[in-house]
Amino acid sequence: MRRWAAAAVLGALITGCGTAATTDEGRKAGEERPKTEVSVRPIAAARQITDPHGHTVATKAPPRRIVCLVALCDDMLTELGLTPAATNSGLLAHPGFLGKEAAARVPVVPGGFIAPETEAILSHKPDLVIGLEDTHGKLAPALEGATVFWPVQPRNWQDSVGYLRGLAALTGRTAQGEDAERAFRAKLAAAEKNRSGKTALIIFGSDENFGVATPGRDVAGGLMPGLADYPWKDRGVEGTYSMEEILARDVDVLFVETLSFGGSDGKLSEKLAENPLWSRIPAVREGAVHEVDAEVWAKGRGTRSLGIVLDEATAALR
Repeated sequence: MRRWAAAAVLGALITGCGTAATTDEGRKAGEERPKTEVSVRPIAAARQITDPHGHTVATKAPPRRIVCLVALCDDMLTELGLTPAATNSGLLAHPGFLGKEAAARVPVVPGGFIAPETEAILSHKPDLVIGLEDTHGKLAPALEGATVFWPVQPRNWQDSVGYLRGLAALTGRTAQGEDAERAFRAKLAAAEKNRSGKTALIIFGSDENFGVATPGRDVAGGLMPGLADYPWKDRGVEGTYSMEEILARDVDVLFVETLSFGGSDGKLSEKLAENPLWSRIPAVREGAVHEVDAEVWAKGRGTRSLGIVLDEATAALR
């Protein structure tokens, strides 16, 4: 459903499938959950790295002018103390990143997320361009010879950490990369240690149509089984959950991501309230519905974004 929402409305905004190494997919009730390791391996500067999905990326010198076509790139650069040469994400405006004023000074790549303009990208003379593999991979031939293109496709937080470590090695910002990874791991481990017994759910959408964020397909959703009871499994590209199924799960805490597509269409939770079953969900009855920032929860997918997700989720689940 996440892929459907992206393809149908925002074009692969939220993608990636497969099995995460430490998600709860297929785990039996009562089985001991994995504990996040807090130690961090040293990162060595390198001119060539291999990312979590086997892509080899090489630069002649540490890249300094990096164009971001996916929010994960903005997230990683912020963690490393760098600013993109240009971006097409709204993530940097969040107060946990650059904030609105500083973000407004970062050039925006025209063409939107789905079709960023190649000439505009190259006008920033980038050393490196980072984009989402299944959306921006088609740009690779046009960029070849002029810059280095790095296709990323995070499926879980481990992928996000792997990408961060790779970029830290390429840019030489190894200490910053280690610090960011260490901070995230410590925060995740602490959240897992204080896991809530409540049942949680993340839903997303732009109108009365909604999807469920599931581990293995959604990076933020993959964190949730370690924080609370999260009985939602990936049903494939076209699979989804009905409101009747959600009602049957007695959800205690709801996180709602309203995906905005250029207009102010109101909150998803307000539109779902038109469904008579919505008011019968325990989280709705008890006022435990939390509208969250989709730029961070749905699009960020890096260690800084996921750290914000952990902060907000654990506070709501207390």
